[in-house]
Amino acid sequence: MNQLFGERFKSARLLNGFSLQGLADALGNKVTKQALHKYEKGEVVPDSEKLSLISDALNVRPDYFFRPMVVELGPIEYRKLKRMPAKEEHKIIEQTREYLSRYLELEELLGIKYEFKDPLKDFPVIREFKQIDEAALKLRKAWNLGLGPIFNIPELLEDKHIKVVEIDADISFDGLQTKVNNNIPVIAYNKHIADKLDRVRFTLLHELGHLLLKFDRQLPENQREKLCHQFAGAMLLPEQTIREELGGHRNRLSVTELGHIKSQYGISMQALVYRANLLNIVNDNYKNQFFNMMKQMGWRTEEPNVYVGVEKATRFDQLLYRAIAEELISISKGAALKNMKLSDFRSQSLVM
Repeated sequence: MNQLFGERFKSARLLNGFSLQGLADALGNKVTKQALHKYEKGEVVPDSEKLSLISDALNVRPDYFFRPMVVELGPIEYRKLKRMPAKEEHKIIEQTREYLSRYLELEELLGIKYEFKDPLKDFPVIREFKQIDEAALKLRKAWNLGLGPIFNIPELLEDKHIKVVEIDADISFDGLQTKVNNNIPVIAYNKHIADKLDRVRFTLLHELGHLLLKFDRQLPENQREKLCHQFAGAMLLPEQTIREELGGHRNRLSVTELGHIKSQYGISMQALVYRANLLNIVNDNYKNQFFNMMKQMGWRTEEPNVYVGVEKATRFDQLLYRAIAEELISISKGAALKNMKLSDFRSQSLVM
């Protein structure tokens, strides 16, 4: 029991980005750094009063510390890794592990077991841009997406048995992808980009590219990143679709026109123009002029048109309330799986 508590305590500490001294400070030194060190080593378990203080400081329920962790993450790849402080990296990893441990426990309680089927499993090794559009079309066909807009990409990924995790992280983090327990694919993204839905969509599909595509090992990292950008663009706007929207060749584009396409397909105007350039709809000179104009207008981070849609996975909550309605778990257990205080969870739960 002590060892389990120690492991879970460390996980919660890292999840919140605390050092031992930082946590002691947050507790007003009501629990010393030395005592926290003993808890983490599994030498001692705190009494109920100290456990309550620690739970509040770490934003978890007390039973969190006694729930076994059943999640083993595979190799993790995410952008900007080299520039990220170790503390922030630990925080991202532990948030992913913690959420998935609750998610997998919920599925186990419901007797749900899915096997992810990779439509691109036999797709050739990626060496060039031409293959990216082929891969995107094959995936769209396998998932019956046609050539039109894709709505609610997080929900789509969850429907295809890819877990989607929203992470509270520094703005330097966009997203990551990995596999859990060797066979469950996971994509995480930063909740702080959630107000820019086109960026959420692009990030998720970029990470999907990393997850599904096999790249030539000789390709440098920056080239793999570019190809995953191109994969996201190809998923959002297939070649046939963008040519129908823009035509075969253009000398210039209207910002209003691009805004309408963005509103329909959920792709940023900048990604749209970048893709149009890759497909030779507009030339390099126009692309460069367009990006210079965006910079001068202050539109590189805040484009003039906002994509309005729903980009949220709700499967976890649906399963949770199903388990409560079928009396497979109690309201108290539901609160624990949601990592909420019982009173808060009860106030938003209604089961007929």
